[in-house]
Amino acid sequence: MGELQMSSVEREAFLADVHVGVMSIERNDGPPLTVPVWYDYQPGGDLWLLTDGRSLKGRLLAAAGRFSLCAQEEGQPYRYVSVEGSSEITTSDVESDLRPMARRYLGDEFGDLYTDNVDHGNEPIKVTMSPQRWFTVDYGKMG
Repeated sequence: MGELQMSSVEREAFLADVHVGVMSIERNDGPPLTVPVWYDYQPGGDLWLLTDGRSLKGRLLAAAGRFSLCAQEEGQPYRYVSVEGSSEITTSDVESDLRPMARRYLGDEFGDLYTDNVDHGNEPIKVTMSPQRWFTVDYGKMG
């Protein structure tokens, strides 16, 4: 499948596009927790997402210190990028973190409405990952 792998430039551009990511976090008492998430990534940088630190996802992220995330294109040609890496947790800020994330996924108007009117949890955290392992496939390269 090597001929279907994306180059570094291709995979980073794909991951930077707007996709709902699916993250997996290990846990000791069962299979990994796998949930959809909004995320942000700029080529060459870190991937980050937001959650409530008291949620199951937040608690598992704190315990594991790492996670994996997969972003995919469901239309033809099918493509995906999966990244794994260690994570760091910091406090989240509404204006510098949540509002830009909401605008990324919902546009300016609905992003602001979401930011200003939805309960975002009691302990907002920002989880940052430096991708350490990449897995990619682009079936558009089949010819």
